[in-house]
Parts: sequence; C-alpha cells; structure tokens
Amino acid sequence: MRRTTALRAGLSALLVLASWAAVAGPASASPPEPSPAPGAFSTGLLDAMERDLRLAPGGARDRLAAERAAAAAEPAARRAAGASYGGSWFDERTGRLTVAVTDASRVEAVRAAGADARITARTARSLDAAKAEIDALPAPGGVSSWHVDPRAGRIVVNVVASRQSDNDVLSFLERAREAGPVHVEKVAAAPRPFAAGTVGGDPYYTGNVRCSIGFSVHGGFVTAGHCGSPGAAVRGWDGSHIGTFQGSSFPGNDYARVSVGSGWWTVPVVLGWGTVPDQLVRGSAEAPVGASVCRSGSTTRWHCGRVLAKNETVNYSQGAVHQMTKTSVCAEPGDSGGSFISGDQAQGVTSGGWGNCRTGGETWHQPVGEILARYGLRLHTA
Repeated sequence: MRRTTALRAGLSALLVLASWAAVAGPASASPPEPSPAPGAFSTGLLDAMERDLRLAPGGARDRLAAERAAAAAEPAARRAAGASYGGSWFDERTGRLTVAVTDASRVEAVRAAGADARITARTARSLDAAKAEIDALPAPGGVSSWHVDPRAGRIVVNVVASRQSDNDVLSFLERAREAGPVHVEKVAAAPRPFAAGTVGGDPYYTGNVRCSIGFSVHGGFVTAGHCGSPGAAVRGWDGSHIGTFQGSSFPGNDYARVSVGSGWWTVPVVLGWGTVPDQLVRGSAEAPVGASVCRSGSTTRWHCGRVLAKNETVNYSQGAVHQMTKTSVCAEPGDSGGSFISGDQAQGVTSGGWGNCRTGGETWHQPVGEILARYGLRLHTA
C-alpha cells in the first residue's frame, strides 16, 4: 500500500508510473470510485479548481466547457487570421477565445471560425522574431524570464524586484528594447528548478535527487530534464528499480524520458493525492493562455491555477530554458517533472518557478507536445 493515500482497485490500483503509486494487487485495495465519462469531470477536480481559482459554485464546470470550446476553435481561427495573426488567448470575462489580427479585413473570418477578434499593431511572427533576438542575449541573474504577450502586442521581461537597478539588468533591458517593444514587470524572486534532495515520500529517485513522474508514454514516462542524465538509474518510492533515463536535456530545454521495466508498467493516469480522484489522461490538446490548469507533484500534491504565458524563456542560474509555459500554479522542490493537466488533457511537465504553496508563486512547465515530438513518443491515453 502507498504511504500517502489508499490505493483503489482496478485501474487506480495500477497507478505505478503516471501517478507514483506502488504495485499492489486489486484484492488488497478498496473498491474504485467510478471514473467520469469522457467529457465529464470529477467532483473533486471541480472543487479543487473552484478553491484555487476562486470560482463560484458551478463555475469550474462552466469554465472547463468554455475552455474546451476555445481550444477546439483555435486552429481554424488561426488559419482565418492568416499572416495577420497576432496571437490568441482565452478571455475569462467572455468565456471565449480571442484572436489578435493586424488586418481588419480578417475580423469577420475569425469570428466565423468561432473566436472573437481584436486589432493589434504587430503580428505574432514579428514578436516571436524580436523575442528570438532577446533569447540570444546573455541574461544576468536579476532577469527572471521573458515572453511574448499577445494581448498587449509586446514582450514582457520579468525582473527580480530587488535587482531591478543592477547595472547588468539595466544593460540587458537596453539591448532588449532594441529588438522590439518591451514591457518590464517585477517578480519577487528568481526562478529555480523544483528538484529536491532525497527525503521520505512517494516519487522517484535518481542519485540523491527526488522528482515527480510526469506522463506515461508507451515504454516509459516523461519528466524534467534537470532531474537526471542519460544512463542514470531511476528508483521508485519503495527503492525498487524502475528504469533508466534514456534521454535528457537541460538547460536549453527541460525534459527527459525514462524507460520502464522490473515489474513496473505505465497507465494513463495522473494522481489526485486524495484531493481529487485520480485523473485519466485522454489526450494532449494544448490549453490557451488564460485557461485553467492543474498540477500534480510529490511534494505539494494537487494545485490549480491559470496559464499566464507561452513560449517564455526562463533564466535559471544553470542557463536559459526556452519555449516554456508559465502558470499561476504553485510548486515546491520535489515537484519537478510532475504533471500539468487541463481537464483530461496533458499539458506538460513541471520545471521550476519561484515562491511556494503557502504564500503563492509562479511555475513553468515544458509542454508535453515538444517532448513527444523530440523523442518520437506516444502518450499513453485512456
């Protein structure tokens, strides 16, 4: 039996990989809670979202339905915007996808595709090009991260408040402004990866590092790259051998894949830690900026928040990591590698952030689609 939460029979009794569960036979477990049907969500998940996102009763179900519709509309709306596409996001006020365009003649086509339209001065392509120039600059430790903000049509550079007047920070900002429109925002602390030294608990271990499993793929699982190097052995919560790091990238990226063997196997589940029922993974449709997202990790367990930005460059002390997604979800050391999920759709693996789950903070994840494409993997889905 797990030390942190009772195992359920059937599928939940097999939550060895994607949900950090120990191998236990169904005969020794309690009856399973019925899984929600495709397109439906558990009461526990809805309650957790309403708690963390401060939604009114019933608001989580409505929001998830609206976010699903927005995600479904995004591909067609982007095609309708054509070369004038300036980015897109989920608008909490309207409950709809909004697409920015530079060409007013594209507005009706975007609306016909199921999204609202907003006129902007710059295309997403031009903003991405400016960000790429900033990516090439050496960033000092006082610069936390930077990303394109499609809602404002500019690049947001996050600076640690206590270091905003440092000469190297001011120099970086001066050079960044030469690349494109820059807006500076202050953050409380510099980001750090969320790995941890070995402590008691559930998770997986490599060397003296504890991290969290992300998502099951056929043949293994994906997790954060800073948690281990290729060839490193991986142990489960009980000390038994799970498998080996088959690939890992950090910095630059923050992802890895681990093989599975020795009696461990994969299932399409994210652990709910008793806060919510264990969540089935049914796909990997990417949630838009502004959408809700939840995270499961072996230190702080289950927390929810919002997608704040995409394609953000995060400036860790070990080096910059690119194409990250920033969220308002909290995390702490040991949560690294854990699952970010929106509804029943896999989003990414936890990388790092600042703050904690007592006072709040921000956390980044490496999008799962990039990891699957890099290693030629297939997500294990229900």
